Amino acid sequence: MDKLIITGGARLDGEIRISGAKNSALPILAATLLCDGPVTVANLPHLHDITTMIELFGRMGIEPVIDEKLAVEIDPRTIKTLIAPYELVKTMRASILVLGPMVARFGEAEVALPGGCAIGSRPVDLHIRGLEAMGAVIDVEGGYIKAKAPEGGLRGAHFFFDTVSVTGTENIMMAAALAKGRSVLANAAREPEVVDLANFLNAMGAKVSGAGTDTITIDGVERLHTTTYKVMPDRIETGTYLVAAAVTGGRVKVKDTDPTILEAVLEKLREAGAEITCGEDWIELNMHGKRPKAVNVRTAPYPAFPTDMQAQFISLNAIAEGTGAVIETIFENRFMHVYELHRMGAKIQVEGNTAIVTGTEKLKGAPVMATDLRASASLVISALIAEGDTLIDRIYHIDRGYECIEEKLQMLGAKIRRVPG
Repeated sequence: MDKLIITGGARLDGEIRISGAKNSALPILAATLLCDGPVTVANLPHLHDITTMIELFGRMGIEPVIDEKLAVEIDPRTIKTLIAPYELVKTMRASILVLGPMVARFGEAEVALPGGCAIGSRPVDLHIRGLEAMGAVIDVEGGYIKAKAPEGGLRGAHFFFDTVSVTGTENIMMAAALAKGRSVLANAAREPEVVDLANFLNAMGAKVSGAGTDTITIDGVERLHTTTYKVMPDRIETGTYLVAAAVTGGRVKVKDTDPTILEAVLEKLREAGAEITCGEDWIELNMHGKRPKAVNVRTAPYPAFPTDMQAQFISLNAIAEGTGAVIETIFENRFMHVYELHRMGAKIQVEGNTAIVTGTEKLKGAPVMATDLRASASLVISALIAEGDTLIDRIYHIDRGYECIEEKLQMLGAKIRRVPG
């Protein structure tokens, strides 16, 4: 396994381009299955999960065509099998996003349950119940969700999500695009990535309204036509590099992004003492060499503070002036990175879903291990400010969500290199 070696102490300074959003690109790729002709999706990030989704299409008989700018053309008319096999689905939970489009467009689907997921767990249960409300007959057997549309196709339905689910909202919204009649999704997810998917569906001729609110209305159409679409920028990658700049007391300008999709994060960075200026598609953060101030953070569904930025702000608080509380309300067991940060000298006390972080002037480099995607970003951020060398193992987690992270950080002046395992 590859590792990252980071020598701390360099103040970040410079400009980088933000990649397309993985959490937007994956459902948009799945939605291409709804079209009756070739669709081109641009601004895809070069990440393992994107490669896995494209490989999944290949297994189903679709041959994606990728150009030199990493735009991909997908023609779902060549599909040969409606099975999403476990060996691919287990590596990426977002594979379940092909379920709704396949049932809506082709009348059936067989999709493996995501790895480690029992059927009673809420996220998968919501996908199934939403499709059942539209008339689909679903059996779960042998680790697969086997779904069939009723005669005449899926029917529009009113569906209430008893828990806000981003992928659940996306899956049912995609299925409803080709269902007969009107569907209303209540207590729907409001994330920008959901809006981006709705915009893509509408670009193909769907009739989706209300995306970005908690009630989405979809009037089903008979067919969706070809289009070319550019994926939105990654708000979590944007926030991660801004926090990295803040932690090192530096100045970073991130380009090809959107300041309106991470206002909660920008507000917390201002509270930490950062000077932030924005344009239509760029954000610049300048700490003027100052140490950040500790901030209190509470994660909640969009538009509140995102859970995917929680780990990065724990790293900021770890070297900040004062003490800050970070409260995680979305996921259980999302403080695993704390124990790795302890190895670097961070003063963090975990009490249930709250991490109390007391800032210290100095962290020290140490061998640490990435435990999940965003946790690994927090280790990189802490390593940038730590004395000496930090060796980060299991960086395949980082590669799932950050395109060329060491190259982008090198452009900002960080002393970071990848070494083969």
